[in-house]
Amino acid sequence: MSGKPFLLNGREFGYLNPYLIAEIGVNHEGSIERARRMIEAVAAAGGHAAKFQTYKAELLATRDTSPAYWDRSKEATASQYALFQRWDNFGDDDYRALSDHCAACGIDFISTPFDLPAVDLLAPIAPLLKVASADLTNIPLLRKIGRQGLPVVMSVGASRLDEIATALAELHRAGAANVTLLHCVLNYPTPPVEARLAQIVELARVFGSQCAIGYSDHVTPDVDGSMPALDVAALLGSVVIEKHFTDDRTATGNDHYHAMDGDGLAAFVNRLARLRELYGDSQLDLSGQKAAIDNARRRIVTVRGIDAGTVLGEDDLIALRSNRGIEIAHWDKVVGRTLARTVSEGESLNWADFQ
Repeated sequence: MSGKPFLLNGREFGYLNPYLIAEIGVNHEGSIERARRMIEAVAAAGGHAAKFQTYKAELLATRDTSPAYWDRSKEATASQYALFQRWDNFGDDDYRALSDHCAACGIDFISTPFDLPAVDLLAPIAPLLKVASADLTNIPLLRKIGRQGLPVVMSVGASRLDEIATALAELHRAGAANVTLLHCVLNYPTPPVEARLAQIVELARVFGSQCAIGYSDHVTPDVDGSMPALDVAALLGSVVIEKHFTDDRTATGNDHYHAMDGDGLAAFVNRLARLRELYGDSQLDLSGQKAAIDNARRRIVTVRGIDAGTVLGEDDLIALRSNRGIEIAHWDKVVGRTLARTVSEGESLNWADFQ
């Protein structure tokens, strides 16, 4: 598979080796200690980044006209404003502390800025800035993010190709030279039939010369915790993969129910290693198949005893598996040759047997 790699701080992530973002979001539910433990779980499982969400409810949604668009049987809150206000208690120092804790754990700190002040906060403490799907048309925010000159990862859920192109142009004009697009479906959760992972290929076709391409997932993990959507996304060439992360998949509300946990992330990291092993590389190497070449290929064998001086015909010979003699690939060079010695039935012929 070809495509632009994802580059970050001197590291390169490519096919079957994606940059893995564990989207904690606000699944910490306002507890800084819980957020720290979740960062540690992401690092232990092999994730590359723990991602949060930085917002204040009053800068994100109206009080009375921002209805829920998620599955209310999982998250009962009827208003976006009410839900966002519930978990917007972290201050600037909290996010700085989380960034420091990520660094101490050996992973990247990322948080999605949902307003202009959040960009100012995050730009000095994060290696990249994230644009949420719902803000792909937010021109002031895109321009502010672009002016920071940092790599940008932008989810493109619920967006047309022309809207994506407009957002990309705004980021580029503002100064963002390195933009990655993530296919996303902006449904919480996303039914598997609506995941439309083929859009990863379409994004690569349309924007792959400008951007690295990845995937942000909202499909609920299977009962056993497996996440086949992530496997397919990796196989389709996603070089960044983002998935919501929780410390309790059975917790009610918010983003817990469609998130992975530490065990799920570790299992996915192990599957990626297995896929890389199976995929290998494009350099042909037959050294591991030498035994098959030596023993499974057919050789040229006599079907009867034949006197010296006989010109060999096809009826005198048969192709049989053997570890000695002339390979069947040289059949046309053997038929019509004259024997230099008398041979017995079932002998594998060698070049020295001919005049």
